[in-house]
Amino acid sequence: MSAIMPTIGFIGLGQMGQPMAANLIKGGFKLRVYDVNPKAGIPLAASGAIICKTPSEAAQDADFIITMLPNGDLVRNVLFGADGAINKLNKNALVIDMSTIHPLQTDQLIADLKAHGIQMMDAPVGRTSEQAITGNLLILAGGSADQITKATPLFNLMGSEIINAGGPGMGIRVKIINNYMSIALNSLSAEAATLCEGLGLNFDTALQVMSGTPAGKGHFTTSWANKVLKGDLSPAFMIDHAHKDIGLALDVANTLHVAMPMGAAAREVYSQARAAGRGKQDWSAILEQVRHTSGMEKKI
Repeated sequence: MSAIMPTIGFIGLGQMGQPMAANLIKGGFKLRVYDVNPKAGIPLAASGAIICKTPSEAAQDADFIITMLPNGDLVRNVLFGADGAINKLNKNALVIDMSTIHPLQTDQLIADLKAHGIQMMDAPVGRTSEQAITGNLLILAGGSADQITKATPLFNLMGSEIINAGGPGMGIRVKIINNYMSIALNSLSAEAATLCEGLGLNFDTALQVMSGTPAGKGHFTTSWANKVLKGDLSPAFMIDHAHKDIGLALDVANTLHVAMPMGAAAREVYSQARAAGRGKQDWSAILEQVRHTSGMEKKI
């Protein structure tokens, strides 16, 4: 690492990357920046960043390389392409991919850089561009303890919360799972809100009720925490009853011509659980049913 202040090669100056880079400059780091759009670096140049014409140039004398790009193919290209950072990276540099890409691409990038004697960790971010501007991102750090320690001064300037995800490649894994759940839940919530409207129910009433139940709080911290994750499938609310209730909701939705594809898919999972003899188990046993359907070793 440089004797005075580390140099960061920052690649990817989009809606998230540009404010993240700006916060690193405010923190005193020297930045060499690259983006496929050369104009993207102009606001940072006014604060002292050096605008580079290639990823390789951005990697010159860098102690860290940060990539913040839309997909894994682009990350690979800026690292290993004809003008890729690999051409100028020194062996002591740490590559930090903060993009949201396919986890298996992350694994391969880590392995390929390791073959060149260069370390890489993943650190995708949570929250929005507004938090990127204020430096309040959630950073999901996937790396060794030494890598996370080395990168923490950078993370502290870009985020307000750092989670050690449990090793290389684990940051992107938890990011993908979190996004999958929240994105799917967004669609399911839209179905529920539309059914409220179809039934003439005041949405504020629904909001008040669901804010205090697993519907609004989620199952990870409510029904699962109290039951299946403790190895207890004795019924507080039976799968048979859950199957009946989701059927009622789907039937009334059908009568009102409210589209409920997420709900229909969920009923199929409950139907599978009943067919497997789980009807009298707690509804949190849906976790074990999905694990079984996926061919995973029986946990409970």
